[in-house]
Amino acid sequence: MITKYHRPLALDDAIALAARSDAVIIAGGTTVNADPGRTPVVAVDLQALELSGIETDGESVRIGSMTRLADIVESALAPSVLRDLARRDAPNTIRNAATIGGTIGTADAESQLLTGLLAFGAIVTLAGADSTTTRPLKEILDDTQILRGTIITSVAIPSNGLAAADRTARTPMDQPIVMAVAHRDGDGAVVLAMAGVAPRPVIVEPDRIGDLDPPSDFRGSSRYRTQIASVLASRVLARVAVGK
Repeated sequence: MITKYHRPLALDDAIALAARSDAVIIAGGTTVNADPGRTPVVAVDLQALELSGIETDGESVRIGSMTRLADIVESALAPSVLRDLARRDAPNTIRNAATIGGTIGTADAESQLLTGLLAFGAIVTLAGADSTTTRPLKEILDDTQILRGTIITSVAIPSNGLAAADRTARTPMDQPIVMAVAHRDGDGAVVLAMAGVAPRPVIVEPDRIGDLDPPSDFRGSSRYRTQIASVLASRVLARVAVGK
């Protein structure tokens, strides 16, 4: 139950509000739902802050946390694989409001864009009361409490390398049952990230896919997901190996 609503105009004010134990951060507002209980919360809306935009220095691409998914889809600066994953992550009406910072903050288990960012080795900048720090996205997904009391201000990804993505879903418009994204950097190091095999997108060692214990649901059993994960991983790893 939202008892107060704040729309700070300055980052410092937003950080102070985020430090409250009852604060709920609103970025694009697409995943904030009414609380059926009576627990009071304070909404902190970040939409007035100037935290959007996409820029590159030639080696990395920096995306402001309030950048909408629709803007990522249309940006020539964003890697083509991430542009496609942002497009697939939500319908157009949602992409016009949803933000990359909100995508990270909600840590959706089936987010295709989040899985892609993980494969790219995304580095997240967090502004807190005492300092501004950077954390690998992997660390945040391993422990989302890292975000408590902070504001995501930007996300950085490498602008070089090769990437490939593949997925299995009930229909082309559905969220994936299992998906895989591989990224090979300029030095040849390859990272494989997957969704649908754990509570959140994870980095997976290709030779350890058989050790996964995915959740089962009406779309597929744990065994089915593991088998599909192996197939998808082989496909995307082959693509980045040959540069396709």
